[in-house]
Amino acid sequence: MRSVSDLTARARIRDAALARFGADGIAGTSVRAVAADAGVSPALVVHHFGSKDGLRRACDEHVLDTIRSGGGADIEGAADIEGAADIGALAEVLQAATPMRRYLARALLDGTDSASALFTEIVDRTQEWLTQGEAEGWVRPTADARARAVTYVSWLLAPLVLGDQVGRLLGGDPAETATAMRGARAGLEMLTGGLFTDDRWLTAFNEVDAR
Repeated sequence: MRSVSDLTARARIRDAALARFGADGIAGTSVRAVAADAGVSPALVVHHFGSKDGLRRACDEHVLDTIRSGGGADIEGAADIEGAADIGALAEVLQAATPMRRYLARALLDGTDSASALFTEIVDRTQEWLTQGEAEGWVRPTADARARAVTYVSWLLAPLVLGDQVGRLLGGDPAETATAMRGARAGLEMLTGGLFTDDRWLTAFNEVDAR
């Protein structure tokens, strides 16, 4: 079995990689840079993860584990929100530490196969959560569960992917908690109370779509 110090070193390397990948991207990050950030030797990084690609896979899995658990309390800087299980998996990721949000944004911008797989699993997990909400009565029914999940995830991730533009208009980095919360609150107001006071736009769209 691995020693406690061995496991601690592995987690420290992974967290350093999460922050470095989020800042510089996969291509712009070296094993040596991650090792320096983690305060270990490059050889130890290779010992634990095999390669930079193995390190990237570990970061992906860490993000997905957070989504699957519906939490993030094990991550330094994670928000401790009462009743967080009711908010949903993706919202928990967005409440987690800033490095994780930046990593997720950069992975999606890089457009790699791993990023596509990551996005797909986030959508899958969110679709399950929303379907559960329908069954329990706190989510409105829909005729297209897949489109709803994709749109919901895209909406929540858009401020991260459009970081510079969103930050310019909201006055802060959307990967930082304060700005992320400001945008998320506005979104939740629309999702909860609705934006339009009648159905004229939905009716018009449905009529065009039916032609």
